[in-house]
Amino acid sequence: MSKIRIADTTLCSEEVSYSFKEKIEIARQLENLNVDIIELAAINNARTDILLVKTIASFVKNSVISVCGGMTKESIDNAAAAIGSAAKGRIRIELPVSPVGMEYVCHKKPDKMLPFIASLVSAAKEKVNDVEFCAIDATRAEGDFLFEAINSAVEAGATSVSLYDSAAETMMPDEFADFAAEICKSVKQGVQVGVFCDNKNGMAIADAILAVRNGVSVVKTAVGTNAVPLETFAEMVKNCGNSFGFESDVNYTQLNRIIKQINWVAENSKSGKAKVSGADSVENDIILNANDTRETVMTAVLKLGYDLSEEDSAKVYEEFTRVAEKKTVGSKELDAIVASVALQVPATYKLISYVVNNGNIISSSAQITLEKDGAQCQGIAIGDGPIDAAFHAIEQIIGTRFELDDFQIQSVTEGKEAMGSALVKLRSNGKLYSGNGISTDIIGASIRAYISAVNKIVYEEA
Repeated sequence: MSKIRIADTTLCSEEVSYSFKEKIEIARQLENLNVDIIELAAINNARTDILLVKTIASFVKNSVISVCGGMTKESIDNAAAAIGSAAKGRIRIELPVSPVGMEYVCHKKPDKMLPFIASLVSAAKEKVNDVEFCAIDATRAEGDFLFEAINSAVEAGATSVSLYDSAAETMMPDEFADFAAEICKSVKQGVQVGVFCDNKNGMAIADAILAVRNGVSVVKTAVGTNAVPLETFAEMVKNCGNSFGFESDVNYTQLNRIIKQINWVAENSKSGKAKVSGADSVENDIILNANDTRETVMTAVLKLGYDLSEEDSAKVYEEFTRVAEKKTVGSKELDAIVASVALQVPATYKLISYVVNNGNIISSSAQITLEKDGAQCQGIAIGDGPIDAAFHAIEQIIGTRFELDDFQIQSVTEGKEAMGSALVKLRSNGKLYSGNGISTDIIGASIRAYISAVNKIVYEEA
């Protein structure tokens, strides 16, 4: 009995724009379904996409996590960084092999394409042991060149190859199966051969099953796209596998339920009806509770714009769990948590005194005195309101003007002597730093918050 490995490509779909949380949920369901390989798209945003893959890797332990390596050394490095913590990680090198595809996508002639294939596969092999070469538009490639391209990839270290029938119009199922059989016979022993069949003509399952009977061991499937339908293919293997001598590890008892869940997520994403929570969108606010994992909380922190160290991440999550036991945590609460416990650094600047003048017939002015290395420095400035004047005075002292990304004030206690809390976010060199200040005087709280953020910038950029 031969084993069919299923590589699911649902999360590579360009037809549906899944949110961060939806991608994680789909990957979780695919792992529960026992698919052999979960394929993910190339890393486009190094921060968020790598975090996504690492989050998925934290719970996917049985399935291989396969990330597209793109077409540059840098994109391969990003893919390797993303799957660094995965129990089973793979990098895919996806390249066109038809004359038109090579010219249009890679701007290369066949004689230049072969060393290009080898160089990318070699670069991926240096990072991980499991490397797949995907021959995009393989059914449109010239026969001799296709064999050369696959052999170049295998010689460079590819452990598996896949043939893409993305045209779905040049071959009938029996012809495609014969085509796949020739490749299976030509590759080095031990190299797995897989197929991706486009279903726009309704023949993808027939293509895949006949290819399996002719030696192919991996079939790429998906939910809700033009690839081989996962549910139908798995049902066919279940019903007909014994007769034809093949099987899969799919959890058939969970198949229908899980496919319905993934379809529901896909349909809601297409229609825009999906509820967004957690780290999915700051615009719809963040809603977290005590049941949320550290990965979810850190994703929300990243969405707010913070890039924290492992140590600060641990501090933030510890404080989050304390707060979340008593109340739901939204974006403002999470902002305050980050400001109060993350990036706590020695105070380069200390507030000594401040005098602020304001009125409806005079311009607002501020006189701030700070201490640095035992010496006192004073700044005087005029601004559009007392807080603006105070911030300008501080900038005058430190000699740098930072981008004010956000400023929030709120009362944290009640009554005439209410305590005021201020949150200031400053951006320096593209990175976000927050400071928090508390005082019975809201202007004083704002000044303390600004100085707190400045101290973090000075400490990290020293």
